[in-house]
Amino acid sequence: MAKLENYRQIITKILQKHAQHQPSHGEIEALLICDPIADNYLLLDTGWDRTGRVHAVVVHLRIVAEKVWIESDGTEEGIALELLQLGIPKEDIVLGFIRPNRRHLTDFSVA
Repeated sequence: MAKLENYRQIITKILQKHAQHQPSHGEIEALLICDPIADNYLLLDTGWDRTGRVHAVVVHLRIVAEKVWIESDGTEEGIALELLQLGIPKEDIVLGFIRPNRRHLTDFSVA
């Protein structure tokens, strides 16, 4: 359980940092949604810009079977790098946005 709690804290810390970045255009609000019971963590952008309504998933992370799954990553440098820097090993990170039959080509866990 200590491992999972550590992962939850790391994920929350990273997403809180990203939630503080304000887009340079429009009236966009960053919404941080953390559900430690179901282990889903999302950062959403919502609001309006010059093109219309904005409602987008910036980052979606999950913890499944004691591994951090990156389901969606709209950050510039990549959330995986931040997870690694804060101590989550490659073996415990799954790039969920990559097709399962191609995950073995990465340095990360396949599932």
